[in-house]
Amino acid sequence: MRKYLLIILSIFTILSCNNNTKTNNNTNKKKDSIFVKPIVRLYGFNTDSFFIVNGEIKKNQNLSDIFSKNNIPYTDLESIIKLPDSVFNVKHLKPGNKYTIFFSNDSLKKPKYFVYQNNKIDYTIFNLQDSLKVKTKSKPVTIKKSYAKGTIKTSLWNAMIDNNLNPILANKLSDIYAWSIDFFGLQKGDKFKIIYERQFVDSQEINIGKILACYFMHDSTDFYAIPFVQDSIRAFFDQDGNSLRKAFLKAPLKFSRISSRFSEHRYHPVLKIYRPHHGVDYAAPTGTPVHTIGDGKVIFKKYTRGGGNCVKIKHNAIYTTSYMHLSRFAKIKVGDYVKQGDLIGYVGQTGLATGPHLDFRFYKNGKPVDPLKVKSPPVLPIKKENIDKFNKVKKQILNELNKF
Repeated sequence: MRKYLLIILSIFTILSCNNNTKTNNNTNKKKDSIFVKPIVRLYGFNTDSFFIVNGEIKKNQNLSDIFSKNNIPYTDLESIIKLPDSVFNVKHLKPGNKYTIFFSNDSLKKPKYFVYQNNKIDYTIFNLQDSLKVKTKSKPVTIKKSYAKGTIKTSLWNAMIDNNLNPILANKLSDIYAWSIDFFGLQKGDKFKIIYERQFVDSQEINIGKILACYFMHDSTDFYAIPFVQDSIRAFFDQDGNSLRKAFLKAPLKFSRISSRFSEHRYHPVLKIYRPHHGVDYAAPTGTPVHTIGDGKVIFKKYTRGGGNCVKIKHNAIYTTSYMHLSRFAKIKVGDYVKQGDLIGYVGQTGLATGPHLDFRFYKNGKPVDPLKVKSPPVLPIKKENIDKFNKVKKQILNELNKF
């Protein structure tokens, strides 16, 4: 009998231990699942430690208004005003830029920090405790690789809008293909693909980064842009290793339309007679920037009765270009050497003109030629010693472009 009692007691003890173990395990699980409130930081500060006021610079508002409104001592404002311009200039506050004030999280609400958002990335922290201390910092920028494609119906700009893409991509493409594709002559059905970087700050897109590769099909011809670093310079090349940068730009201004082409027999809208028109008229709003299509020397800059304000640039012993009907000149003078893409003037309608436009002329060996038919050889091709590396990069990029 005693033997049976011992067995029963043993079983009871084992069951009690198991129940205790389960209870302890459940208790531990409960402890492990306790929610811990995450720390939220703003400009590096724990938001729970401060009373925070956010604001935005209004038109004609100055720092004195903001400090007075938020009961920040004038002595702090004086200290900021006395800062060197290289550190901070109170006159450079921009309407729309944001600011944040960190106060002590108590009944006194003493100002601790003032933060001014200089732009979407950079901000300046003013430590208002004791003597003024100033630091300029930058928010981390996240880079996201993105893909885009589209088909031209009316214009490259509209194609970007139609595909919910940032229109800045149109400018990026026009810069890359400036020497290869006439963007004034795009056709319906032309296509493009782009691999590019998007920049984000605080989960918001702030800018378009580098173009990693692109493809454009224009007039049934394929144009690839493959980036490659040669001689420490990043440039774009076609699939044969030729640089997309040519001796001349395809056009001296961006996003306009051709209102009149090169002709030996054109009816002049002002003189009402037929005569040769040895140039291309680009219709564009007054004030549109005009750039030189290549390196050269300014040999002419003055007003003429027919061409209005005119600039001529001699590029070499063979080629010269002329830019007419400018509303005004850029800061250039005869004898200056200019680089490809330099600003030389602005679109206007000076001289004999019925509306704002640029009359662009191209001369080869002193004789006028059709600017739209000038073929310019590529420069800086891939060097022999870099061909194998370039081919590897090209293969990878072409595969990626063909995937979407």
